[in-house]
Amino acid sequence: MAHILNIETATTNCSVSISRNGECIALKEDYDKKYSHAERLHVYVDDVLKEANLNSQDLDAIAVSKGPGSYTGLRIGVSAAKGLCFALNIPLISVSTLEALAYQVDCEDGTIVSMLDARRMEVYSAVFDAKHNQIRETQAQVLDEDAFKHYLDQGKVYFIGNGVEKTKELINHSNAIFIENKLPSAKEMCSLGFSKYKISDTEDVAYFEPYYLKDFVAIKPKTS
Repeated sequence: MAHILNIETATTNCSVSISRNGECIALKEDYDKKYSHAERLHVYVDDVLKEANLNSQDLDAIAVSKGPGSYTGLRIGVSAAKGLCFALNIPLISVSTLEALAYQVDCEDGTIVSMLDARRMEVYSAVFDAKHNQIRETQAQVLDEDAFKHYLDQGKVYFIGNGVEKTKELINHSNAIFIENKLPSAKEMCSLGFSKYKISDTEDVAYFEPYYLKDFVAIKPKTS
């Protein structure tokens, strides 16, 4: 029996879950519009352990959302995950943020586009089929009226993530379905993390880094 702690901090949703053989048995998250990971992440870890009636020594692995997403959010989540792995001497598993997000869409046919806001008119996006198989690589792309036209002309396209708000202002297509107010969650990480655990698809704890997709650029404060 495998117990895995899942950590999702790629967006403003600070989300933590515990799975037992791939089934979610405890979940704590905060859909606030502001980042609260530094204050709440470790509290949420304690909360889900208590909810699952487990202690940290009962964990078999830690799974972390690897990105893309917020630079600071990913750093906090990965740092916490690595610290737990070192302390407990258990493996680290990384889960694609956009793949886990796609699993929130349950459809019989069509295409799923997971997208996260990357500021201005840019998004991080990946494309999946109805069975959640990735059919286009993750990209940082600038949106315009013709974005995803290839998929839209073929059938229904389900857009999900916090990049939806800017996308729906640009794309006016009868096959576009916008699923609003959804963020990546540790809930969908449960089955994905367990699948990797079963085949020992783990990361090097010492050298693993989040998948930022773009180099982090610090914005200098304006001088008066």
